[in-house]
Amino acid sequence: MSDTVSPGKAAGQQAVPAVAGHRSGRLLWPVTALAAFAVLCVVVLSVAPALVEVDDYAYRASIIAMTDGHFLTLSTAQTYALEAQLAGSGPGPRITGPGGSPPSIAQWQWVQLPSGQWISEKDPGYPFLAAPFQAAGIIRLAPLFYGALGCLGLFFGARRWLGRCGGAAAAGLFCSSGAALAYAWRDYMPTFTEASLIAAGTGALLWTMLAEQAPARRRTGIGLLGFLAIEAAVFVRYTDIVVLGCAVVAVLAARWLRAASTPPASLRWWLGSVVVFGAWVALFDQVVYGGPLKSGYRPGEITFSLGAIIPNLRSMPPHLLQAIPALVLALAGLAWITLSWVRLRRTHGGDGPAAARRDFAVGLALALSWFSVWGLYAAYAWTTQPGLGAVQTARFYAPAMGAIALLGAWALARLPLRVWLAAAAPAAAVAALFGLGIWSYADMVHPPDRGVPAPPGCTIGEPHCPVNPAGHRGTP
Repeated sequence: MSDTVSPGKAAGQQAVPAVAGHRSGRLLWPVTALAAFAVLCVVVLSVAPALVEVDDYAYRASIIAMTDGHFLTLSTAQTYALEAQLAGSGPGPRITGPGGSPPSIAQWQWVQLPSGQWISEKDPGYPFLAAPFQAAGIIRLAPLFYGALGCLGLFFGARRWLGRCGGAAAAGLFCSSGAALAYAWRDYMPTFTEASLIAAGTGALLWTMLAEQAPARRRTGIGLLGFLAIEAAVFVRYTDIVVLGCAVVAVLAARWLRAASTPPASLRWWLGSVVVFGAWVALFDQVVYGGPLKSGYRPGEITFSLGAIIPNLRSMPPHLLQAIPALVLALAGLAWITLSWVRLRRTHGGDGPAAARRDFAVGLALALSWFSVWGLYAAYAWTTQPGLGAVQTARFYAPAMGAIALLGAWALARLPLRVWLAAAAPAAAVAALFGLGIWSYADMVHPPDRGVPAPPGCTIGEPHCPVNPAGHRGTP
């Protein structure tokens, strides 16, 4: 892939190409991005694994059942065998059911179908992605593998947009947050994997839309890989469909406003993959759950309502600042992009310089993806419960980490500094955020009140299960 940034740079962008143009810059920024990912891996793997919430147990049961050859449903006899296989095993402190008894398959969020077969409530994407790692005995590397894909996509996408410095900054910001560290540590949870797949897809599409000088076949192929990555994230968590919708809107808008930004016939491949994916998911849900729009969750178990927005706006900001502090940089970058575009448009007339239009278009697309996820979960009723901490609630907002990293990287790459400071400032900012992230990570993976069992008569993981003093619904 070429390192050339699109022509028409505005004032304030010279510092990045000046640094990137040095021969040493060819290795400096890729090594910096690799170092950021290496720090994430070291910090994550330095803490012993544990099953933190009931969801960890639920996904673990699904993954192990799949590695045993049961890809969809279990008979009653097979559930007994799975219970015996899982009882008392696994990393970390034990989770208990009513009266301190070992948890049953129902408490691992499996439900019984009218046919008598048992099936997991969880949308089935992550078990399919994680089962090969479980079978090979390297389940701890599953989130890190997908995290590497996310960093790769962000690096090349941001480098095309911002220069080599921007690519390293985006990868570093993605790896540095407490949310990234905590969810990469939880190997049986899909949170970091889905966020990484969305980051990889977003970076791939960003590269595709800006690399107008690259061969059309390569751009079409990388764009298709970007859509496939986001589709895989949707299969992990169905609500990520809002991100997929934003990607479709972005490429259609780019095609409409500037046809040269998309290669000939690329839309047929990209949108065709979305149509095929949607039809396949509908068929899967029809066969497995009994309806094209159904999932394993019972009706009313997952609730979104306008009444939850105000309580979420009161409670979520501190959790999100703790889990993803780079959002401050991202908001600053988004405001800077918007104000620069408005100012330059007034000064120069028309739409302003090409670089300002490009930055505004990319920033708008990233903001749309980010706010679609956060706007959706602002109406999620479960996060309004008292006593919940960042480790429980921020995971629903994690799919936006890729867009946040890209917008934050823009702010760092566009700092109006001298050449040597333009190189040092992003590295210093990422290092500082890693410090905050490691502190936040330690707080999230070592909560002070672990080990509190579920209240008597409470089925672990059910929506009506009261929150215990540790802030978990029947979890340690």
